[in-house]
Amino acid sequence: MTASHSESFVPDVATPGTCPVAHGSPIDNAGPRVLLNTPEFAADPHRAYREMRSEYGSLVPMELVPGVPATLVIGYNTALRILNDPEHFPADPRIWQQSIPDDSPIKPMMEWYPNALRNTGLAHTRYRQAYAAGIDAIDLHGLHATVEKIAIPLINSFCADGSADLVSQYALPLAFEIINQLVGCSAELGQRVATGMAALFDTVNAAWGMQTLSEALMELIQLRRAQPGDDVTSRLAHHPANLDDTEMLSQLISFYGAGIEPQQNLITNTLLLMLTDKRFGGDVLGGSLSTRDALDEVLFDDPPMANYCMSYPRQPILIENTWLPAHQPVVISMAGCNNDPAIRGGDYTGNRSHLAWGAGPHACPARSVAYLVVQDAIDQLLDALPEMQLAVPTEELVWRSGPFSRAMAALPVVFPKCPPLSMP
Repeated sequence: MTASHSESFVPDVATPGTCPVAHGSPIDNAGPRVLLNTPEFAADPHRAYREMRSEYGSLVPMELVPGVPATLVIGYNTALRILNDPEHFPADPRIWQQSIPDDSPIKPMMEWYPNALRNTGLAHTRYRQAYAAGIDAIDLHGLHATVEKIAIPLINSFCADGSADLVSQYALPLAFEIINQLVGCSAELGQRVATGMAALFDTVNAAWGMQTLSEALMELIQLRRAQPGDDVTSRLAHHPANLDDTEMLSQLISFYGAGIEPQQNLITNTLLLMLTDKRFGGDVLGGSLSTRDALDEVLFDDPPMANYCMSYPRQPILIENTWLPAHQPVVISMAGCNNDPAIRGGDYTGNRSHLAWGAGPHACPARSVAYLVVQDAIDQLLDALPEMQLAVPTEELVWRSGPFSRAMAALPVVFPKCPPLSMP
């Protein structure tokens, strides 16, 4: 880091005999904090981001859940500064979580674990190397066939009905079955993992969700230590980082967390765009614009993880003329930042400068895998059911409440009934 970069975080002038840090942060004394975990926010987050920007600028005083304050970053350039400065904005929440009640619904989702996502420095490097090695060895060519083998039976389960819910009948089961196969997990264990993960993301019964998730994954770890195979769990278990069972568990929780909920949401959010926007509905099927173009637009406008990438300043810090308190969560709004008027404008087809994958040392290491899985899942469905239409008006769709995800409760569609597809 250059000296000038570091100095941009401190006031230019301090009044003699005073300490600007001693009085805390003005953001602490702001009026009512924005609460994201509401049906109103879920129904129209873009209106909420515009209102936040008008009132607060790039840094918004918020509550993750009632009584848990944080700062939401909705300025693109501000977010990049924070994401690329782990020295001032480390991802380790251990001091913060001491102030959070054990029964807080947000704690299991945000507390410290021995994985790359929740560490900085040498610990982060060790975990990240093992995690990336497990992902980098995935055979992307073989993954095409894996998606097809999972997608076709799912499509066949509803194609003769003429209607389906693409969340529960397609995107969710496809996403978690893909992850199951990548980590060498059985369908039964994978179902328990998915159930626990859903409770975590929705911050409902989160403690139960973490227990359910952990028990299932510990069974998988013991199995793959004894019977290694060509899968992510086996590669983690035998990596030179020599991860213990607790560290293994944390890496797998991170992998499932990144692989099920976000991929499910990216599939359905992209399908919604393609089913309702004539610009895509006609052009995609006609070959002018690709599924990848639709994916990139959704990653800009409605990223599946709308608000995440938490960090915790080591000390009170001045940024954008606002003091951020020490050890209080700073949450990056990928959706808010991507739609920052300061960086939006013109045609952005093919532009992948969005923050949906994060940025800096904690950027998603599995974006190539995610792109392939989501694109193939959508193409399989549209090829099989090209006349699919939304079954209800767009305004009747229900979006799940929660501070992190941009997720529909259901995506009902109708289409001409057709016979089952043949397996390749």
